[in-house]
Amino acid sequence: MKYFALLLLLAFTLLPSFAQAQKDFSVIAYYTGDNKKINEYEVQKLTHIIYSFCHLKNGKLNVNTAQDSLSIKHLVALKAINPKLKIMLSLGGWGGCANCSEAFSTADGRKVFAKSVKQVNDYFKTDGIDLDWEYPTIEGPPGHLYQAADKENFTDLIIRLRKVLGSKNELSFAAGGFQKFLDESVEWKKIMPLLDRVNIMSYDLVNGYSTMTGHQTPIYNSNANEESTNRAVEYLLKLGIPAKKLVIGAAFYTRVWKEVPNNNNGLYQSGVHTSGVNFKDYESTFTMAKGWNYYWDEKAKAPYWYNAKEKLFATGDNLTSVKEKTDYVIQKKLGGIMFWELVLDTPRNGMLDAIYQIKTVK
Repeated sequence: MKYFALLLLLAFTLLPSFAQAQKDFSVIAYYTGDNKKINEYEVQKLTHIIYSFCHLKNGKLNVNTAQDSLSIKHLVALKAINPKLKIMLSLGGWGGCANCSEAFSTADGRKVFAKSVKQVNDYFKTDGIDLDWEYPTIEGPPGHLYQAADKENFTDLIIRLRKVLGSKNELSFAAGGFQKFLDESVEWKKIMPLLDRVNIMSYDLVNGYSTMTGHQTPIYNSNANEESTNRAVEYLLKLGIPAKKLVIGAAFYTRVWKEVPNNNNGLYQSGVHTSGVNFKDYESTFTMAKGWNYYWDEKAKAPYWYNAKEKLFATGDNLTSVKEKTDYVIQKKLGGIMFWELVLDTPRNGMLDAIYQIKTVK
């Protein structure tokens, strides 16, 4: 009986540390701002800032302007406030990797790039690189070269980057959260042992090319044919990828469609994509006075808005859904949550704060 009591006491003693371990995940901000804007935000609530974007120049990683250099140096200096903060550089972005397929098509090209990444990281004292090539192997932005060889070339690029960066610098990539990317773009089982994480872009799952509305960043799919965060996560877990290497994405913005008929509150209807709304503007935009009504899809765990008068439909994350996503990370024991992007948030009491609340309190 005494032995049992001792075990019980030990279990209760370890319980808080076990719960804390589940909440010990990465909070990763993509950031496109300058060296001043970042000071408005609570960087102590972040584990990573990924500066976006660098590009290719003569096959090498290139920091484009003097302002970019100044911004990166300032971000690195923020470690004085948050010593555990990691500052990474991102290559590409949507429309920013037009020459990637060609540049990485030869062994020499991949070698030159990998060497340049090491040099740039050493110069700025940054902590690694995030590859945002949209997309290897499958079609990305209109007119961008993509080819079947991209898949193996991407694998070799990861191998070379890990070799030159060693274990000190981090290496990650941004992956499309949709099924075609998951199925066709990269060699998951070969690359993931070499990567710190994959940042799953579990947003824009209904994108600007779609002529139908839907949830752009749901946790779960409401119907069998719908893309979702969970669908991507389960696919990768079934491949044997460790949960701790999977980071899901949140959208700090909505996508908006116009000319949407007043059926089903605008959800799953025809429409014409138009400009979206950033989270920091939600409160002043999505008001009943302007004709907007708010809806929550309990099955998808996703918010949406419809304006019957103007026939407008909006979809994106909000405070409720990012809390749900953070809880999902904890429940699934994933590696963390990332978001596009920090400057779309309110500096206080916004999306980052909502993530932090669940991470630290729940």
